[in-house]
Amino acid sequence: MKLGLGFHRDRISPDNFRFARQAGCTHVVVHLVDRLREGLPPGADEFCFGRTRARGVVWSFDELAAVKKLAHDEGLQLEAVENIDPSFWSDILLDGARKQQQLESLKELLRAMGRLRIPILGYNFSLAGVWGRVEGPFARGGAIAPAFQPDHPLQNQPLPHGQLNNIVYDPDAPAGPIASVSREELWQRLAGFLKTLVPVAETEGVRLAAHPDDPPLPTLRQTPRLLHQPEHLDHLLNLVPSPANALEFCAGTIQEMTNADVYEAAERYSRQRAIAYVHCRNVVGKAPGYREAFIDDGEIDVPRLLRILHRNGFDGVVIPDHAPRMNCDAPWHAGMAHALGYLKAVLSMNGAL
Repeated sequence: MKLGLGFHRDRISPDNFRFARQAGCTHVVVHLVDRLREGLPPGADEFCFGRTRARGVVWSFDELAAVKKLAHDEGLQLEAVENIDPSFWSDILLDGARKQQQLESLKELLRAMGRLRIPILGYNFSLAGVWGRVEGPFARGGAIAPAFQPDHPLQNQPLPHGQLNNIVYDPDAPAGPIASVSREELWQRLAGFLKTLVPVAETEGVRLAAHPDDPPLPTLRQTPRLLHQPEHLDHLLNLVPSPANALEFCAGTIQEMTNADVYEAAERYSRQRAIAYVHCRNVVGKAPGYREAFIDDGEIDVPRLLRILHRNGFDGVVIPDHAPRMNCDAPWHAGMAHALGYLKAVLSMNGAL
């Protein structure tokens, strides 16, 4: 297996990539979605962590090449682009008038990734997205970490026009909620997305990697969630059977699922060669109430999990997608250094590095 680290756009820099290499990483995953918070109503930051970016075209070959070169210059390989900007695929998710245009743009993105040999595109086919978590002193020693609590004041409020996947992508959208959609219709939209893009991904040597819903609830913001139990992952893989239709195996999210056994899931999907890469974080509790923890301090036996993956031949990248922020001058870096050191030690002990 390969040790990696994920970076949002605002953390992509030579210094941060050098930090990853110093911590033992060989690979990086990048989130190129802008994380701006401009143009939101008062209080939106506090309650929904909304973010705004200008509507635009899909990331270009040159943009991706620049990030890949930045990583290469620091001794790292770019393994995945994670998450699709809502302005790139809003009408795919909503079945809008620009759906075909957006599908063609995503085909071009896959072709650019193929030319650059970036092997994975991670995505989250969700309307509400990762929404409603709060941060507080929930981890060991009062370290700051996310948690989800079932009494969020906006949990059952409808999703407004211009906001998807926890991001305000169109601040000029008309007022009012988006149209309601059934779970069956949303599955059909996902099936159409995969049937259109998987053949292109196969040709380009790119894997589409689906992230399960976090929080793993059946509904959120009056929208259905498709991947909130392990059997839903099976259904997604069966929609378009292909090595290019794969999973972004998020151990923390799967552990949070009410009916999930994270070790059984790791066993099943690693045997199927269905895992593109792994998010490895630890949690305490199940949906609808859980908190994140240090990698060595939650309910997941991380060494057991990684042994299963290694035994079944998984040789992809493992990243600590989140880590509690520690009390020091560089809280994020310290939390990630702790997680990376732990993962590197476990992988080395298993003979997986």
